[in-house]
Amino acid sequence: MSNKKSNELVTRIASYSILIFMTALIFIPILWIISTSLKSEDAIWDTPIEVIPSDPTLYNFKNLWSTHPFLQYLQNSLIVVCSATFISVCVSTFAGYGISRFNFRGRGAYMAFLLATQLFPSIMLLIPYYKIFMTFGLIDNISALIITYVSFTIPFCTWMMRGYFAGISKDLDQAASIDGAGRIKVFTSVILPIAWPGVAATAIYAFIAGWNEYLFALSFINTDTKKTVSLGIGQLIGEYRILWGEVMAGALYALVPMVIIFIFFNRYMVSGLSAGAVKE
Repeated sequence: MSNKKSNELVTRIASYSILIFMTALIFIPILWIISTSLKSEDAIWDTPIEVIPSDPTLYNFKNLWSTHPFLQYLQNSLIVVCSATFISVCVSTFAGYGISRFNFRGRGAYMAFLLATQLFPSIMLLIPYYKIFMTFGLIDNISALIITYVSFTIPFCTWMMRGYFAGISKDLDQAASIDGAGRIKVFTSVILPIAWPGVAATAIYAFIAGWNEYLFALSFINTDTKKTVSLGIGQLIGEYRILWGEVMAGALYALVPMVIIFIFFNRYMVSGLSAGAVKE
């Protein structure tokens, strides 16, 4: 009995130690960002380093708005990412439902194709995308970013929705059909309300993927007023000088939508990602 208790104690200590270590890995960079954003340019390079600034200032946050069109960057990012998220969720929801409910020729090959699209690094598609958008005159147009983000997120979003719909009993479809509901009515009135956690998790994934993207935005957008948040923060890093205080302030501004999403929708994220793990 004593050996069992000692083993449980060791396991508990090891578990908490790992949790504390992983928590530190997450929060220490965030605390460093906050600390740097509250320092003046001279204080950033002072030694010894002050984790808690002795003379905190909001200059970096104010200067970021006054010298750069950061509000425009936020607006552009919201337009691009929300549009791409909406399209991706709509398409992947219908596709996931169809894959989970219908047995059609090529179903396995189609699912394998969706999975295969995730195996290639996105950088491989940069030049083909650029040539296509140049042909259609979409370079320096936010529509190019929307199309790109949609093409990247739909395959994995479809897999997520397929897994969630697969966890919903098909008996519900049959019961609604017996009551006289058509296929569209069954989907919109019976299945979709149950699948909202999966839809929310899919939307969160698509939003985060688009919000954090930098490389394609850098390649397709040239006009300053059309840049996204990631580009706006990136341009603060110059050839001879890096405005670390403003970079960190911009990073905190960019974190706000992510924090809001995780505060209000974290339970949907967990339930949506775990959907389909247990078969009927």
